[in-house]
Amino acid sequence: MSLTLATLTRLGNGAGNPHCKVDNIQITGILGTRNSSASMAVPRKSLRSFLSTAKAALHTAIENSQKVTIVIGNESADLDSLTSSIIFAYIRSSSAHSTSRAPPFTGLYIPLTNIPAGDIRLRPEYTTVFRHANIDSSHLITLDDLPPYSSLLERLKPANTKWILVDHNAIQGYLGDLYSEHIGGVIDHHDEENKVPNDTGSEPRIIENSGSCTSLVVNYCRSAWDDISSSSLSSGAAHAQGDSILDDSAVSRKWDAQVAKLAQASILIDTANLTSKSKVTSHDIRAVEYLEAKIKLSPQDAAEFDRKAFYDEINTAKAEIGSLELYDILRKDYKEWTVKDGKTLGISSVVKPLLFLQNKALEERPSNSQGGEPFLTILWDFAIQRGLAMFAIMTTSTSDGGDFRRELLVWALNGEAVEAAKKFEGEAAGELGLMNWRDKSGGNLDSGDGDDGTWRRVWFQKEVGKSRKQVAPLLRKAMA
Repeated sequence: MSLTLATLTRLGNGAGNPHCKVDNIQITGILGTRNSSASMAVPRKSLRSFLSTAKAALHTAIENSQKVTIVIGNESADLDSLTSSIIFAYIRSSSAHSTSRAPPFTGLYIPLTNIPAGDIRLRPEYTTVFRHANIDSSHLITLDDLPPYSSLLERLKPANTKWILVDHNAIQGYLGDLYSEHIGGVIDHHDEENKVPNDTGSEPRIIENSGSCTSLVVNYCRSAWDDISSSSLSSGAAHAQGDSILDDSAVSRKWDAQVAKLAQASILIDTANLTSKSKVTSHDIRAVEYLEAKIKLSPQDAAEFDRKAFYDEINTAKAEIGSLELYDILRKDYKEWTVKDGKTLGISSVVKPLLFLQNKALEERPSNSQGGEPFLTILWDFAIQRGLAMFAIMTTSTSDGGDFRRELLVWALNGEAVEAAKKFEGEAAGELGLMNWRDKSGGNLDSGDGDDGTWRRVWFQKEVGKSRKQVAPLLRKAMA
């Protein structure tokens, strides 16, 4: 079956829209094989329209066994993973691809948010950012848009897929089990895991240190972004998509500002508005400067945009987790790795201190205890349900005096993991500045020496610049 660009546009914007007509260029397999030049790309759309088109195109490709290129962030689906995947897919789909290297697997790149649609509610920061980008949660392409696991391999054949990883460089979980041999590119800022081929052809292979992965994506895409911004000024963008703004220049600049604010959001969150000396790199500064220039080219956005207010709004939304149950808080920003011989490490990042989590547990499971028992019971259940050998919680908070603080809980759940946890403590205590944790009454959450096959320690982490990006490799090394 062949698809046309016009068909794809109708899929995204509604078949009855008279403004959706484009050249009838034959395309097979979601822009995979064309009788036109390999440099042809999807006509530029607003971000909102692009996401609708990409979602419909994915469903069509699955039903007709066509090729797809999927851009996917890590399984925590934090803001950085979300924006990295969307920005890369949007710019790459809208730009002409160089003919000097191998043509892309497909012309349309589909950004896949690595969670079920139902888990979007756990991330209030999404909704806040989406308002600035003129999209909403229904536009996201999630794991629910893939076939059920029981038929996934049959309906989305590995040979018909290419996967571009952003904000991680080793695909995990069941998608990793099925599609890890079909990774075709990566942009990431975590430690290299050597899971992506060295030669990725026309796709990037970028693994560099930066505060935010989105910074690397923006800097990689900026030349292509500038090209599509320029080309869309005279392409009839406003009329072609029924935009209420009739001036093509104003439409293009408005679209750019919306995409720029989406990208800006995660960079600012990951670098504390460029104030975190341990995280900010030249990549982040360069990206923010570029994005702010894009925003300022849109007169309305330039007049209204204030970077600090924008950051504060999103940061406040991210911390609003009080309405969630503890179980949901633990899985909101959760990552998992299979390390050695099937041993699995899981780490939850939480934007509240352990005392908040203990009190939350007491609210959900009232007890005569001092708070530890319900909290630890929920943690244990969470870890055992996932088959973890080791579970860690990393918290961030601000003290009464305004100081940024970190806590780290590590729980080894079997004998072999106990030895690994002790090794981690011995090797990483100095690097992370680990100090024994005590609550306000002097109590702690530590447990034994592992005689019962488990071992648990909680610390204040004085080296607050070390996030999960640094702690996870230390734990995995100890478990290897």
